[in-house]
Parts: sequence; C-alpha cells; structure tokens
Amino acid sequence: MDKAKKLVSQRAVVVFSISSCCMCHTVKSLLQDLGVNAAVHELDEEPRGREMEKAPAVLVRCNPLVPLVFIGGKLVGSTDRIMSLHLGGKLVPLLHEAGRCIVK
Repeated sequence: MDKAKKLVSQRAVVVFSISSCCMCHTVKSLLQDLGVNAAVHELDEEPRGREMEKAPAVLVRCNPLVPLVFIGGKLVGSTDRIMSLHLGGKLVPLLHEAGRCIVK
C-alpha cells in the first residue's frame, strides 16, 4: 500500500490499469487525447503487480477495480466516473486544477 500511495503522490494524474482491459484502454486513450501525461501503472506488467493490484483497493476500501484514476493525489474513480465527468464538462477543469497537466 505504501508503494501505491507513493506512486499516487508523485504525479498529477495516475492510472492503475491492466493492459488487457478494454475499459482501461478507453480511459487511457481519453486522457491521452486530452493531452494529459498520466503516469500509467500496468499492474499485470509490474514485477510486484499482484501486490500492487491489491493496494489501490485498500486505498479505496473496495474490491480491485481498474482503471483507478487519481487526479491531484485524490481518487476520482473508474471508467464510469471519468466518462461522467468528461461528458459533463468537468474533467478538463479538474485536470487543470491538478496542475502540471497539459490539456488541449
């Protein structure tokens, strides 16, 4: 859990993902299209990925969910929350608030 907290605190936008997950791909593509330079951690490709996969779940006190998106060090949520924010016009302002993000 300490490693996950450290990773979340190091960048303005952090995504915990699994490389074969289509919903993860969707969120990563959206962020990339917005010009966000997110730190993406593919849990299935990390040497300690199994352990790290459990860590975000501890942070949010739920079963492992991917993608998990953190903006400005705070959990924003998974695909449904990110898409809802985007469609409501609230994602880009949230990204700007986090700073250090280049949003088109």
